[in-house]
Amino acid sequence: MLRNVPRTLLAALLCAAAASPASPLRAQRPTSAPGAGAPAGAHGAREFGRLVESLSEPGGYFDTDNLISNERSYLHVMGALDRLGVRGGAYIGVGPDQNFSYIARVRPGIAFIIDIRRDNLLQQLMFKALFALSANRAQYLHLLLGRPVPRNVERWDERPLDALVSWIDDTPATRASAAAARAAMLAEVRRAGVPLSADDLETIERFHSTFIEAGLDLRFTSTGRAPRWYYPTLRQLILETDLDGRLASYLANEADFRFLKELQRRNLIIPVVGDLAGPHALTAIGRLIAERGESVSAFYTSNVEDYLLRDGRFARYAGTVAGLPRDERSVIIRSYFGGGYAGSHPQAVAGYYSTQLLQRLDSFAVAMATGGYRSYRALVLDDPVPVR
Repeated sequence: MLRNVPRTLLAALLCAAAASPASPLRAQRPTSAPGAGAPAGAHGAREFGRLVESLSEPGGYFDTDNLISNERSYLHVMGALDRLGVRGGAYIGVGPDQNFSYIARVRPGIAFIIDIRRDNLLQQLMFKALFALSANRAQYLHLLLGRPVPRNVERWDERPLDALVSWIDDTPATRASAAAARAAMLAEVRRAGVPLSADDLETIERFHSTFIEAGLDLRFTSTGRAPRWYYPTLRQLILETDLDGRLASYLANEADFRFLKELQRRNLIIPVVGDLAGPHALTAIGRLIAERGESVSAFYTSNVEDYLLRDGRFARYAGTVAGLPRDERSVIIRSYFGGGYAGSHPQAVAGYYSTQLLQRLDSFAVAMATGGYRSYRALVLDDPVPVR
């Protein structure tokens, strides 16, 4: 029935319905968004552990280690997020620490990092522990990479990011510094409140050892596939810029790092094991966001939707996404691969194989109500927000 309704008319109808106080589509954004300043509310360790468990589904498999992103373009949406006023509310994202850069920019009151692999949850607990142990960006990077922490580390607060990276490059890990960083990290992980098995702790230790051994040369890897030339190193990801040429990762300045540290301290960055097209996790996250009276500000999906379209599970996912509490500023951040070849995206940036894209959640809901998408390319070409 809805297929014959003009899309512009349907968009207006949906937006009008969503603006209604009784509408389940949209939660009213508080006048003072919880994420605009200091994070509001907090969870104790036990509550945090119960929340992680209650939101999660059984883990699944994906053929990558995903210790770092393979999306070198990940910061190209930052200016558009600012222009659209995407701020506060609740953040949802997939994958490892590229989420922190989006969270730092959006300043949500709560964030959920959902991934089908339990390994991602374990890695997020490693990051959480390192935030707790670190007074600033310099200490965080040194502990992440097992380097000796410099004396008077507090004096590094105002040092530029490239100086921190140079220091790391010039300071190899020692057996003692690596062991100390690992022991402190594991002790902090055990205090997080999430029940962990001996295998879980071994996996976390293995992840940390990989960061220490590879250092800033660490790259994304896949099982059964050769490394791709376009996979960036950790160094490149940290030093990546937005489209205005400004450093924009979460390690670019102390204010962003400290916001994240405080959000982590209050247990408001919540890792969840879940399939985006699964029966429970994403729905439960949406319900919790609605109970808090908030909207989803940004939902980072990487290119997961591509896989869901290929295996026939996209409709279930899309139905859940369309039901997430949202407002007129809510957006999906996604990635498209293929730069420099036939079929590259019109918003592709020269020199980047990946392209970062934005779509309003309202637009996505309208499209699903009027027929949906037959391919990932159709999805990424449909009503993208200009990022330049």
